[in-house]
Amino acid sequence: MPAKGKHRRPKQNPITRKLAIAGTGGAALTLPLISATTAGAAGTGAPAAAVTAVTAPTTVTVAAAPPTTYSVVAGDTLSEIAADHSVSGGWKQLYEANRAVVGNNPAVIRPGIKLTIGAQSKAAAAVKPAAKTAAKPASSYPNNLDGWIRESLAVMAKHGIPGTYNGIHRNVMRESSGNPKAINLWDINARNGIPSKGLLQVIDPTFKAYHVPGTSLDSYDPVANITAACNYAAARYGSIDNVNGAY
Repeated sequence: MPAKGKHRRPKQNPITRKLAIAGTGGAALTLPLISATTAGAAGTGAPAAAVTAVTAPTTVTVAAAPPTTYSVVAGDTLSEIAADHSVSGGWKQLYEANRAVVGNNPAVIRPGIKLTIGAQSKAAAAVKPAAKTAAKPASSYPNNLDGWIRESLAVMAKHGIPGTYNGIHRNVMRESSGNPKAINLWDINARNGIPSKGLLQVIDPTFKAYHVPGTSLDSYDPVANITAACNYAAARYGSIDNVNGAY
């Protein structure tokens, strides 16, 4: 940061459930009929984030219990039979497994037909839900000037802050020679009690005003210092790349 301190001061910147019973002299199936309205809401949100990796759904075959046979009696419904025999997937699964004997209308099952309980239909293979796996930790950046600049550039990219490696490196070497603990105790800022600090020699008011979320609140922190300084430079000069001297 320059000997002049003023430029470093921050700018103020229904569901309605019905039962339909269909019957033609045989046993009737009670089926839920659902009518509903849907509403969509649009919103805005930040990205974000990198966080949990999701694997693609995989198809697995569900092991079936040994099948048994049930003879339908008057008054039976597929839903009741499925419930009584704890059929996984309920009446729909029971119907799919016995479609050949039930026919095309699951609401009508004739007394005397034999249902196979526990058999899998052609579509009985279940789709396993997408599994969430722990995200792999991002590759760590080396704890040196090269790593600090590259990590800062990654943060800047997320926040739309312009700047290049060369622009940052050039200004760091001029301001602090790459020393993250550098502090200026002799210029006007120091005399005003707000000395310039860190790799890009940022005074505390500027650091607080242009601090970028997600970075340290310590103005000496290399990544936080670089990112805040680049944010300030972008606001004032368009980019840290446009800074070629005291700023």
